[in-house]
Amino acid sequence: MVLVTGGSGFIGYKLVETLVKLGYEVDVIDNLSIGHEAKDVKQIGANFLYGDVRAMDNMTNKNYKYIFHLAALSRIQPSFVNPGLTFEVNVEGTKQVIEYALRNNCKLIYSGSSSRHHNPELSPYAMSKHMGEEWTKLYKKIYGLNSEIVRFYNVYGPGELVDSHMAAVIGLWRSRIKKNLSIIIHGDGEQRRDFTHIDDIVDGIIKIAESNEKHEDAWELGTGNNYSLNEVANMFGNVEKEYVPDVKGNYRETIRVNNDAIERLGWMPKDRLKEYIKTVLK
Repeated sequence: MVLVTGGSGFIGYKLVETLVKLGYEVDVIDNLSIGHEAKDVKQIGANFLYGDVRAMDNMTNKNYKYIFHLAALSRIQPSFVNPGLTFEVNVEGTKQVIEYALRNNCKLIYSGSSSRHHNPELSPYAMSKHMGEEWTKLYKKIYGLNSEIVRFYNVYGPGELVDSHMAAVIGLWRSRIKKNLSIIIHGDGEQRRDFTHIDDIVDGIIKIAESNEKHEDAWELGTGNNYSLNEVANMFGNVEKEYVPDVKGNYRETIRVNNDAIERLGWMPKDRLKEYIKTVLK
């Protein structure tokens, strides 16, 4: 049996669906603030546990084979609006998940972020994910926690959030195009992003969990290619673009920094961005 926190979210739901198909019995914790409903999680064959990672102490102790910790407030801009909540969920919640995993002798897979490679002081989100990684490393080194960290790069694909304040750029643009509105580009549009398909992310997460390989830092799940936002906008065809002032915490570039997942785990990501955008425009 395995546990997925944040299992009704974009990445979590796809991970749960895949794990069930692979024959795992899956428990899900989610407070349902974003993403799918409880009935959706149950319909794909998982056990939905109503709960919150900030209250892990209330959970029944179980010796899960793996705990996939994906529950988080995962966007930069919303974190400026409510930094306290970002800290509670992403740091305090993570600390409780870590302690639960240690107490129950579970292997923990912590979902980090490519924001790790930038100054964590640039946003409450970046700081919170940085602190989550540090807590995980601390418990691994000092207390012997069986854990691995995985860093995601700009995840997109079927099931992504569209009409939500927590949507990422591809989802936001899809929403605006559907409403016949111009797409919004912050700054000059030359900031570059390593867009990684949800299927590759889920495949990587499972490979990390099932492998006995130990990483001294973190597994990086990105394609190793990146595009400027202007290039991505052009993939949507002849759409109106509206350039607005840049926002706080907006990095100039993200791109996978090492090939460890490819070389040590046999992970094989594909650059599917252009073909994906074509499918959502039909």
